[in-house]
Amino acid sequence: MATPVLFVHGLWLHATSWQPWVDHFRQAGYEPEAPGWPGEPDTVEAARLAPDQIADRGIEDVTTHFAELALELAKTPQGAPPIIVGHSFGGLIAQKLMARGLGSAGIAIDPAPMKGVLVIPPSSLKASFPALKNPANKSKAISLTAEQFRYAFGNAVSEEESNALYEQWAVPSPAKPLFQAAFANVTPHSKAAVDTKNSHRGPLLITAGGKDHTVPAGVSRAAHKRYQHSTATTELLEFPDRGHSLTIDSGWQEVADGCLAWLKANGL
Repeated sequence: MATPVLFVHGLWLHATSWQPWVDHFRQAGYEPEAPGWPGEPDTVEAARLAPDQIADRGIEDVTTHFAELALELAKTPQGAPPIIVGHSFGGLIAQKLMARGLGSAGIAIDPAPMKGVLVIPPSSLKASFPALKNPANKSKAISLTAEQFRYAFGNAVSEEESNALYEQWAVPSPAKPLFQAAFANVTPHSKAAVDTKNSHRGPLLITAGGKDHTVPAGVSRAAHKRYQHSTATTELLEFPDRGHSLTIDSGWQEVADGCLAWLKANGL
């Protein structure tokens, strides 16, 4: 039986942006699916028309949602937890699920910073500023303009491609996770915390994009170092010329193939 794979997207992208990955992983012999965040409408168009449906969703709301889905997938005939692949805040959630033993393996693609990651580059703050600039945004769903998307996602591709990606995939997203991550290091029991000392979880891959403005490579490297006290496999894979759009732009297959090669190398 095919191994299940659970894809978790991040902020400002719709779940259907994973479709090329779903098809690619299915061709590689897996059984993937890419559900939306709780309250997320089924299409990009519907999500743009109904931002309130996803407003005020925090990290734990999304983690609980995907934890329930992972448990359901574990009930498949092969009886194994799914491989969990997440991008950006989806990458943070993938790490939280792995720490809870809900994945047979995890891949965190340019993941949003967990509590304890002290590297906060200016570009990360600029990418998050459309949401963080107003405390009242915390309970709202916020949209990016094409220009803001270009800085946060599409800086490593042409402006034409960035604009096309924006038109195809960009949706409003809750600002709450950004506020939770921004203040994680001064918040007791932060929802952005991850148990990095768990040595009984499955293998974990963290990726870093060398041109990523939203999650610069230094943030991914700092996350990788947080696992130094765990004996479980934790590896770092860098894509020097890639920005935050690395899962959706014209070079997505390079990243997907890198993930598939890592899974194969780990017997998965």
